[in-house]
Amino acid sequence: MLQYVTTNPGKLREARRYLGDETIDSYDYDYPELQAPTLEPIAAAGARDAYREVGGPVIVDDAGLFIDAFEGFPGPYSSFVETTIGVDRVWELAEPLADRTASFRCVLAYCDGDPVDDPVDDGDLPVQCFTGVVGGEIVPPRGDGGFGYDPIFEHDGATFAELTAEDKNEVSHRGRALEPFAAWYSDR
Repeated sequence: MLQYVTTNPGKLREARRYLGDETIDSYDYDYPELQAPTLEPIAAAGARDAYREVGGPVIVDDAGLFIDAFEGFPGPYSSFVETTIGVDRVWELAEPLADRTASFRCVLAYCDGDPVDDPVDDGDLPVQCFTGVVGGEIVPPRGDGGFGYDPIFEHDGATFAELTAEDKNEVSHRGRALEPFAAWYSDR
């Protein structure tokens, strides 16, 4: 069975939508998170470490909010920025910008110890990565749903915090990474 290394039940529900209940389960493991300016090496390092812990096929994801005018910041540091200065302060910093375009990005990394096509290979364990992106704009906080930056991220006229979990999953960055992964994984 494939293990999604996460303690977030919402991530597992979303993954099961693409992979099926019988294919994937969650595994609670707090792997050390590499610090890097992009998501791919962070997710790949996490997948390698999680594979060593689990001893079988795993997926790990790393995600972030990338604000274009801030050259992608907070990006891979999104969780730290949310914890330290908060979502409302990020809005205050973005408010005076003429261009508030942004995107949520997710990199899903798979490792099972076997060689893969086009791997992220550090000479140790190859990892296959899948990326999902959803574009939008930073706006004043609206909505009561979701978590993190959802109240200030608008896509197609609604913030992620204004969407139901199902509607958000229809357009989410994680779903956009899970979809090609699920197709690839079913052919493996």
